[in-house]
Formats: sequence, C-alpha cells, structure tokens
Amino acid sequence: MTIASSESHGRDQGATTATVSETNSPSAKPVKRAKRRSTSHLKAVPETLELRESMRDEAERFVERLDKSKPFNKGELEAYGHELLKEINQPEKFLGFVMVLIGNFYWKRQFLALPFDRRLLLLPHCLKHAEGCPADYDEFGLDCEKCGACSIADYKVRAEQLGYKVLVAEGSPIVLKIIVSGHVDGILGVACLNVLEKAIDKVLVAGVPSYAVPLHTGDCKNTTLDESWIWDCLEKYEPLPEPQTNGYIPLMRASNRMFEEQFDELVPPIRSTGASTDVDSPLASTEAISYDWLAHGGKRLRPFITLAAYDAVSGSSGLAAGFEDDIDIPVAVRRGAIAIEAFHKASLAHDDIEDDDLYRYGQETLHRRYGTGMAINVGDYLIGLGYRLVSRGAAELGGDVVADVLDSMAKAHIKLCDGQGAEMRWQANGEIDLTPIDALKIYALKTSPAFEAALFAGLRMGGAIDEYREMIPAFCRHLGVGFQILNDLKDWQGDDDNKLIAGQDALSLRPTLLLAMALEAADAQQRSELEEILTGEGDGGFRLGRLRRIYDECGVFDKAHALVEKSRARAEALADDVQPDALRQLLYFMVDTVLAEESTQQSPATTVLAPLPILGTVGA
Repeated sequence: MTIASSESHGRDQGATTATVSETNSPSAKPVKRAKRRSTSHLKAVPETLELRESMRDEAERFVERLDKSKPFNKGELEAYGHELLKEINQPEKFLGFVMVLIGNFYWKRQFLALPFDRRLLLLPHCLKHAEGCPADYDEFGLDCEKCGACSIADYKVRAEQLGYKVLVAEGSPIVLKIIVSGHVDGILGVACLNVLEKAIDKVLVAGVPSYAVPLHTGDCKNTTLDESWIWDCLEKYEPLPEPQTNGYIPLMRASNRMFEEQFDELVPPIRSTGASTDVDSPLASTEAISYDWLAHGGKRLRPFITLAAYDAVSGSSGLAAGFEDDIDIPVAVRRGAIAIEAFHKASLAHDDIEDDDLYRYGQETLHRRYGTGMAINVGDYLIGLGYRLVSRGAAELGGDVVADVLDSMAKAHIKLCDGQGAEMRWQANGEIDLTPIDALKIYALKTSPAFEAALFAGLRMGGAIDEYREMIPAFCRHLGVGFQILNDLKDWQGDDDNKLIAGQDALSLRPTLLLAMALEAADAQQRSELEEILTGEGDGGFRLGRLRRIYDECGVFDKAHALVEKSRARAEALADDVQPDALRQLLYFMVDTVLAEESTQQSPATTVLAPLPILGTVGA
C-alpha cells in the first residue's frame, strides 16, 4: 500500500493533505516519504459508545478504498487518520484512535482468515479489578480461570477453548518474537492507545494481521473497553484464498529457522556434537561454546537484513510469501547471513570484555562464565568461522561475489575496531572532555558497520552492486547512529535482554552522546558536579540520581530523541530514490524497526514471561 502510488512508498512533507483517490491513481508520481511526528498528545478516546461505533463504521468504509498490497508505515497511517478525521469532521485529538480503527479494518479480513490456533489474544493486566483481585500470576501469566471476578476470564477462557494462545500482559516486544518464532500468525489485542502506538512500529509495519481494541483510558487502573468489539472477532473464522498483503514475517521466520532448525546443516560442527559435555572437552570446548553463543540469543536482525536484501533484488518471492511458505533461499546466501551474525556475536564477546559488562541476553557475559581468555578465543573463532562460511559459497555465487562480500566484511571489522579503540582511548585518558561530534563519530564507527556489511552482503549476493555503493554506507551511518542513541536512552531504562543495570554506561564513563550533550550544555556549577559524579566513588544509585537530574536540567533526553528523528529523516531521504521498489520498501522497514522506540511500561507479568513454553526458543 502506498500513499502516493503503487510504485513508491515515499511521500513529500505535505503528505497529510493527500487524498485516497490521489494515492491510488495509476498516474500519480512517486513522492518522498513524510516526516514522522509524535502523536502522543492526540490520544483521546471518544466518550460515548455511539460516537466510537460511528467512527468505527466510517473507518471500515474508508479502508475499502485503500490498496492492501503492502503494509503501511506509521507515517502513512497518520496521513490516513488525518484524512478520515477531515471527512467525518472530528477533531485532531482523536487521531490516535482513528489510526487504530484504520489499522483494524486494513487487517481484519486477513486476521479472520487465520485458524484459531494460529492467533494470539493479548490482554492487559489493567483490565483486572486492581483492588481485591484474587488471581495470581503464574508462569503463563495471570491465572484467571480459577477466578472469574472480571471480564478477563471470559475472554481468556473462551479464547483458550478455541485454540488461541493467550497472554495477560502489556503489549511488548516479546509479541513480535512470538510471531517470528512461528507459533502464531496474528494478534487480537487489547491495550491503551499509548501501547498501541508502539505496536505500530514493530508489529503492523512487519505485516502481522492484527485487530486492536482500545481501552477507554490509559491510566492503568480499572479501565474499561467496548466488550462487543472483542467478541466481534474472537469467535469468527472466515478463510481467504490467499493473503492480501505482503510482509516481512516470512523472511523473519526464514532467518529464525537458520538458527533454530537448520543450524547443524548450514554450520556442521567439526569437533563437537552439541552435547553439554563438549564444553569440558579440551579439543571441542571452543567450538561448543562458540556454536552455542552463535545459535542462541539476539534479535537476529542483521541476518534478516541480508536475506531480505537478497530477496529484494532477486524477485521478491520471500516478501510475497505466505506465513506457511518455505522460502527458497540458496544455501550460500543463508551461510552468508549466518556469517554476518557470527561477526556480530564475535564483536559482542570482545566488547563485553573491553567494557567489563556483566550481562548479555539475560545471562552472564561469556568472560564471566568461561574466563577472559576463553571469551577472547570464542570471538576470534567466530571471526574465522564467518569468513569460512562466506568463502564456501564461491562455487555457487562466484569468486568475484565472494571477494566483494569478504572485502566489505573486512572493512566493517576495521571500522568497528577503530570506533571501539577510540572509545577505550577516551576512557583511559580519564578526562571529562567530550563533544557531541566526537561521540557521533565513535557511534558511526561502532554501530553502523554491521548494518552496512549485512545490507551489502545481501545485495551483492543478489546481483550487481555499483548503483548502491554510495547509498549503503551513508544510509547505514544514519541508521547506526540513531540506533546507538536509542541504545543510550535505553541504558537509562534498564534492559531485561542485555545489561540489566540502568545507567551502567554512564557510570562506566563511556563516551556517550548523552554525556557529551550534558557537558556542552552545562553551566560551570553543573560541569563541576558532573566531574565529581563521574570521577568520584560512593553509592551508584545516588550518583545516577544526581546525573539524571543534570541530564534533565540540560534537556539531554529531549535533544537525543530529536537527533534520532534527524537520523531517521536522513536515512529515509536516501531511501526515497532507491530502485527497485522492493529494496526501497526494505530500507524504509529497516528505519521503522531499527529506530522504533520500545515502550518503557512494565507490568507484574513481565517478570514471569520468560519461562513461557511458547518462548522457549526465541532469542532475546
């Protein structure tokens, strides 16, 4: 689906004034993608059921005119929302609400075509009666079946009888992991508009058939909803002959299967058997630890990029595949994608040593588990394994292709080492003297090369590369910088997947952009306090509190978010003119997913989600 034409996913800066008739016109010219803007202040829910249902009916009518061949992005959905509000003469405060309604009817037919056992029902814990609720959280979420005191039990029990998977928790990134793992294909979710906005970036953009029922308020206490809207979908099954909308879930699953199902075939062990005892065998231990580290943990974003880039320039069969289709990807390309992950995991093993990090993927880091020497050796082993995986494709891909891919990977390694070395040198100097430009240069060297190598490898294995040589590094530089800034912001939220300890990077005196911007904006008194906090000792929590206060006073967090949006805009501008259309769509998708900000809301259930059987093989 496009806002301008069937040939371009982009729009100009005035896209919100475009009409649906214009966007579906065959003669419309491709225009550039619109800037995204926050809709956080536009999340009012109509107060009366009559108005909510009237707007729902209008949204269903509106969606009938849309092209459903491609998933929308958040900017397009916002443009549609503005147009619908104008047509029905409703105020802008309802923008978030109508965006959810449009998304619902865009995907409803495809959601209803899914068998019940391929659906996930996601309910928020705030639907329970906050005071006096007797139900407890067990390893499967909220145990409602033994209670029945609120409406959660009605939905949950009936859904489970039909075959749904059910979670009672806030909408979170684990939902997309469940989808990618292959356990379910679509989501019927209940959430407040704040949570649903986050889901647009991660779930809907990927092409997941979803239907959302908005809560009437976002105050997380005894809220209400229109219960008939759930029953309107919960028990209905209406098959379609074929999917209406292309999406990236089949390619994400193909990437996941390389590690979960095909790993031994694509990366056959030489010295180990995969048994836990191999870790204790002198000859097999390095391989056993390396294979385990490579095969488990992580979002596997980079190998997905490689597969999707290859697909984009070689027919786009994966993009058009159904959820159950087995995408035909050459063995050499799959091994090349695993090589990208091997290089990434090697860099993480070494980076954790250099930074003395405690946790990665929710477990102790390799050097804490096996010792620094073994962790270094595992990283070196994975580098060698990665180059071997690529070189084995010479017969299938051609020597010139393999040489180009290896050269790109070597350049990425050098850039990464330059960036990591600059960071360590700055830390070793012990001087509180860092400019935002210095930090951004380090970011570009540390984070961008992995994206660059992944994108280059997929495009080169799929064909000629000359027209993309300048675009790839520039695009990935903006993508990587924005990603690293988001990672810095995430450091202040804590991180259940990786480092677990909020503010660790700050107290470790790493050259983050947040610190650089604080130093630049601080007055003499604040700078003196910064130096005292960062070079002193004492209670870490107290020091972090003081540091956060200074960051707030200097507007650091707001400035960082603004820079993420600038990185997004620059990356999208580079993607606007890229051909073919499938590759341009992939670049937009990378921006929408890599630079998506995750919700910081947590519920009591987040601490018990990890043991769910449905998540048993899903990387963090």
